Amino acid sequence: MSSIAARTYLTPEEYIAAERKAMLKSEYLSGEIVAMSGASDAHNLITMNTANQLYNQLTEQGCRVYVSDMRVGIGAGVSYFYPDVAVPCDKPRFEDDAFDTLTNPQVIVEVLSTSTESYDRGEKFARYRQLESLQEYILISQDQVQVEHYLRQGKQWILSEFSALDNVLPFVSIEAKLSLGQIYRFVELETDTAVQTTVGAG
Repeated sequence: MSSIAARTYLTPEEYIAAERKAMLKSEYLSGEIVAMSGASDAHNLITMNTANQLYNQLTEQGCRVYVSDMRVGIGAGVSYFYPDVAVPCDKPRFEDDAFDTLTNPQVIVEVLSTSTESYDRGEKFARYRQLESLQEYILISQDQVQVEHYLRQGKQWILSEFSALDNVLPFVSIEAKLSLGQIYRFVELETDTAVQTTVGAG
């Protein structure tokens, strides 16, 4: 949902002060402001399908499921993002008493688009990996049935890929699971029946 076209530079304090008054969201990368754009029908459906299914499974465990508007802070003001879905199962920790910047998500989900794919896979993932709490990072394509699941194992991130509607995506660290059919419900896409594969990622 991000756009890297419009940029300016602010201190972390200036960014937070401006963001709390702003009508539109922006992300923050070491002083650089990254403007956010609107989301498509498919993007919104995938985000809400994923969040709703996780909420239904996790509410009794005390996990919170945040969607889009919850800012995630990294490195004491170094970066701020708005992930499509963020899940802390420990007690949520916030940057300050405004309670609008989460600092301890265990799971983050980003829905990819043509304009955000390289950003979500590259710069964002590099920053997210700095979160000690983060155990799983999920990338979901909105253009085809394709989900990438990164699981932290020590210093490594192990990638599993899913690309069929009957595949089941495990959320290992929070003990939940979603079929891709649930994730892509109501989304009009061409699908194929590729099998699940697992490879290592550094």
